[in-house]
Amino acid sequence: MSLKAIDIKELNFNPMTLIGKEWMLVSAGNEKAFNTMTAQWGHLGAIWNGDMPTSVIYLRPQRYTREFVDKNDYYTLSFFDPYYKTDLLYLGTHSGRNEDKLARTSLTPVFSDKSVYFKEAKMVLVCRKVYKGVLHEEGFIDQSILKKNYPERDFHYVYIGEIVKAYVNEE
Repeated sequence: MSLKAIDIKELNFNPMTLIGKEWMLVSAGNEKAFNTMTAQWGHLGAIWNGDMPTSVIYLRPQRYTREFVDKNDYYTLSFFDPYYKTDLLYLGTHSGRNEDKLARTSLTPVFSDKSVYFKEAKMVLVCRKVYKGVLHEEGFIDQSILKKNYPERDFHYVYIGEIVKAYVNEE
């Protein structure tokens, strides 16, 4: 497997399937220290005059990966074929704060583009942070979302990243 840089405008995918059903890894850091986590919430699109391709990720305050996203200017989104679903499940249910969780998977980190992503990914988006905020309780019009997703009131941090590079795997 080999990752090849591609123009973001050449990508063709359904983000609802890619993120919501197939999941993704959100990663940040470098060779000295990094972490990754599985996510199935996020957005891909454009903002600010429609000419900045962006990703939007949501991280709970207690997630270890958030510390790495906060400390670094870049984060990556790695997407995988269904073969890797077991690895993604493990990475989403165990904390890198408590163990070397990546060692329990078949994934290989690649340190490039001021961040980290994975050799086995079918697609990688390298994102430069441009905005950080927090969801607020008073912003929820539909109160059932609060009851279902925020019983502890641990509202997600929201990050918008400019997609500065895209890779696809050449098989």
